Amino acid sequence: MRAKYVHTNLIAQDWKRLEDFYSEVFGCTLVPPERDYQGEALDAGTGLKGARLRGVHMRLPGYEGNGPTLEIYTYDSMKAHPGTAVNRPGFGHIAFEVDDVRAAAEIVKSRGGAAVGEIVTLTTKTGAQVNWCYMTDPEGNILELQSWAK
Repeated sequence: MRAKYVHTNLIAQDWKRLEDFYSEVFGCTLVPPERDYQGEALDAGTGLKGARLRGVHMRLPGYEGNGPTLEIYTYDSMKAHPGTAVNRPGFGHIAFEVDDVRAAAEIVKSRGGAAVGEIVTLTTKTGAQVNWCYMTDPEGNILELQSWAK
């Protein structure tokens, strides 16, 4: 089997708000067209009856052409957000490498995000150091900001 990473999906209360956030803060770029799906195939694929799904794909920073995307969608009918927790099983966060973690954290906060923990530096077994922190986007989804010592 051959495999290639394509995208990560984020279900949003308001996909347009998160599109703006990820574009303004991280430089993700829109991959047209906007998506608007409904009908029998979507119902069958999602296991939901009467589903409608709208949103966009955003090219992740540092990639061009057919690089991976962040897919941000909103369903017309949504379950409640389970709350923010870094230790919940399943996908935990999306990470972005930045030049300055502290400055990036301030930008995230100024655009509606929040800190989860503190900015810290960890040293790997090989001696490499990474400065990092967990933040949330405006809807409480966890993201990591990281900068490796050069």
